[in-house]
Amino acid sequence: MKAVILCGGQGTRIRDVADDIPKPMIRIGDRPILWHIMQLYAASQIDRFVLCLGYKSWSIKEYFLNFHAQVADITVCPGRPGEVQFQAGDFPEMNWQIELIETGVNSMTGARLWRVRDRLEGEELFCFTYGDGVADLDIAEVTAFHRRHGKIGTVTGVRPPGRFGVMAVQGDAVQVFSEKPQTGEGLINGGFFVFDKRVFDYLDADPGLVFEQEPLRRLAEDGQLMLFEHSGFWQPMDTYREWKLLNEMWDSGQAPWKR
Repeated sequence: MKAVILCGGQGTRIRDVADDIPKPMIRIGDRPILWHIMQLYAASQIDRFVLCLGYKSWSIKEYFLNFHAQVADITVCPGRPGEVQFQAGDFPEMNWQIELIETGVNSMTGARLWRVRDRLEGEELFCFTYGDGVADLDIAEVTAFHRRHGKIGTVTGVRPPGRFGVMAVQGDAVQVFSEKPQTGEGLINGGFFVFDKRVFDYLDADPGLVFEQEPLRRLAEDGQLMLFEHSGFWQPMDTYREWKLLNEMWDSGQAPWKR
């Protein structure tokens, strides 16, 4: 199974932390939040990733192209530039397979997913998430739940403050999906999905297609979107305050999402 991660947005609400890199590259501790998210999937034996790139995509490519040099001990001979030795180390990330796909600087979320559909050929299921939030979520439990119900999609529901989209549910089925309403209480989209390939029947090539609007609403209306409720830790990184909170948790050794 592969995990598709949206990494192309501009992160305008967190520019006071860093405005020269895309939001997934903003660091928690010494690693980008993107790395933390990928570790969450790797903990459930999902180590093949499709990264949907857009805004300042080169910084993400550069990070992974030079990953080993950043984390390993190195021996160099300045007079012999071709001689570089990387000392052996236990780096689980070395088993990851990462496809870095340009999906357009200005593309919206639905368009980005549509543009990587060819990278998912032959996959029975795939995971899908954003590059800006962490949780103490067991991805294996979410995928097992998805296999049991047999619908097209599973969305993880969480209960933080109400500036996010609200979902009305009956049992495990999502009845109504409303993105970022002005009022209302209830479960919100926690950003961790599982889908089968039928989800692409709800998408198209329109670069302005917002996944959280028409596609998810139609899935809910068709009875094809199921809810996995997560009552544990979940935290997005949309603002300076949230970035500071996540770094304080990491630095104190009390990061609930740490694997």
